[in-house]
Formats: sequence, structure tokens, C-alpha cells
Amino acid sequence: MPWKNPRNHAAYTASDEEHAMPQSAYRTESPVLPRPYQPTRTDEDDLIVGVSDAMRYVMSRIDQVAPTDATVLLYGETGTGKELLARAVHRRSPRRHHPFVVVNCAAMPAALMESELFGRERGAFTGAHTSQIGRFELANRGTIFLDEIGELALEVQPKLLRVLQEGQVERLGNPRTVDVDVRVIAATNRDLSEEVREGRFRRDLFYRLNVFPITLPSLRQHREDIPQLVRHLVSRLGRTLNRPIDSIPDEVMTSLQAHDWPGNVRELENVLQRAIILSRGNTLASVDAGLSPIESMAAPESATLTEIERRHIVRVLSGARWRIEGSGGAAQVLGLKPSTLRSRMMKLGIARPR
Repeated sequence: MPWKNPRNHAAYTASDEEHAMPQSAYRTESPVLPRPYQPTRTDEDDLIVGVSDAMRYVMSRIDQVAPTDATVLLYGETGTGKELLARAVHRRSPRRHHPFVVVNCAAMPAALMESELFGRERGAFTGAHTSQIGRFELANRGTIFLDEIGELALEVQPKLLRVLQEGQVERLGNPRTVDVDVRVIAATNRDLSEEVREGRFRRDLFYRLNVFPITLPSLRQHREDIPQLVRHLVSRLGRTLNRPIDSIPDEVMTSLQAHDWPGNVRELENVLQRAIILSRGNTLASVDAGLSPIESMAAPESATLTEIERRHIVRVLSGARWRIEGSGGAAQVLGLKPSTLRSRMMKLGIARPR
């Protein structure tokens, strides 16, 4: 049956925080009314939901590390929701009522990064007409999230290492050090160990950051979560675009589950936004036009045989309208016994969209 829009659907999405505040190289978040710390369910739980083993493992890792002050290093492809996971760590920690400062290490020129991270005094360099505290001081007693840490310039890395080792920063133009109490979470879509071998990242800094690594799965690695993600995103985007969607046809959901999503949740959101705009009435339009051949071909290079098999079975099932037995059924098309096909479906986690 086509999906009918429920009132409350939680989902793991990489872009909800982007709608909550403008894009910039850095952002801060600090609650207005602090409450005593309680390690209970928060609003962030309503955005990170996954029934798959992959997502459950990620959340178990977050629950393990959040109450500590350990440095966390998040690995994952673009669009998998690394900042969202960083916020989840912060909001589950004793620092939750103090600032959460985001720094995009790829968004600033290398010449400005040092002063932005560690601060500067007036006259420290040409154009420094005022003093400015750095992001580490701004995040004092809270958490700083260093996104795209693999892009950090080599000349800035020793100062970051000192902060991690000593808990001290030194503003440009001032030899005196300032003590800071900051929990560091970093994220990258690069293989930092390879960056170390190539001389683009300091080995000692890598060891300091890699205290508690967490790898986020790509969307194609937890396809069973796609229906819930789609429902959540369609509900939210429908309100944003003033185009409410009440139902998602089975064939649309099947197409979404069969796609490889090289851009992960961010790509999924863009495709759904286009589909909502093109929809007539309250039923979601076909998404096939939004899944370009270039996007569809982007993942097979790294896809496993299991992923390719799963994708093929889903497509055949969709073409047979999810009928397994009989003439024209998926089992006949695939040249398998119905019982064998059902066994493969169970092993690959394939279920008819509800």
C-alpha cells in the first residue's frame, strides 16, 4: 500500500541542522535556559533513527563516548550527516548546556584559519583593526566541531595539536597563552591515514584526533532505513514548500530504494524536493527524472557484488509489481524457485515498501 503521511516520523537526515541556521564557516549553539544534565532522550534522537544494524551500531558508539570528554573522529562520505552526529554527541554529554561551535576547515583561506581558530590581537597583521577571540575560546566549556579536518592547512596543524595536548591557545600578536576547556569532535571524508603517508597531515595530530573513531555508513549500506527517511523528508519538505504530500506510491518508494545514492541523504533530499515541486495533488510524483544516469553510475565502481545483486532483485520485483510466483513473477524472470528468491530477499534485507 502507498504510504500515508503520519504526524510523527523521526528520521536520520544530514540536513535538518542546515535548515535551522545559516551556512557559514562557523556557527554556535547554546541553549538559553540551562537544565541539569540528564542522559535521557533529546530532540536529536528524533532526527537520528535507524532500524538497520549499521545505524544501531553507530548510535551505540555515540552513547558510549558521549558522557566522556574523549576526542571523537567521524568518518563518512559527503552527505552522510557527520555534523548531525557531532551534535548528538554534544547533546548527550555533560557539556550540552554550553556552546557547540562549528568550524568548516574547508570554508576559510589558510591565511585566516589561524586567527579564526585561536584569535588575534589588534594590529597582529594588516587589516586586524580589532581584537577577536578565537573559536576555541568561544567554545570554552563546550564542544568544537572541526568539519573537513582533512583540509586543515599544514601550517595550522601544530597549533591545533598544542590545544589538544595542553588545553591552551595563543592568540596572534600575543605571546601569552589562554587556557581553554573544550571537547573536540572532528570529521572527514578522507582517509587520514593515507593523508599521513602522503605527508599532507601530521602523524602526531592524527593520533590525537583518532582517539574514538566512528564511521558513518553510506545510505546504500543501510537501505532498509530509506522508507523512514523518505517519509520524514517528504513531510518536512512538503511543509517548507507549502506542498503537503499525503501518499507515496509503491513504485516511487521502490525506485528510491534501488538507487545507489552517491550523494547520500543530501542527494535524497534534493531528489525529493524536485519530486514534491513536480507533484500534482497530494501524491508524490515519480522520482525517475531526478535520478540522472551520471548519479546512477557513480557508485557501481565501489559497489560490492551483494549490493549489485540486491539492486537487480529490487528492480525485477518492482517490474513484477512485487509478485514473486506465477507467470511473469519475479522468480520466473530471475530464473529462480520462489522459495530461493524469498530466501535471497530475506538475506539481503529486501522487503516490499509499505
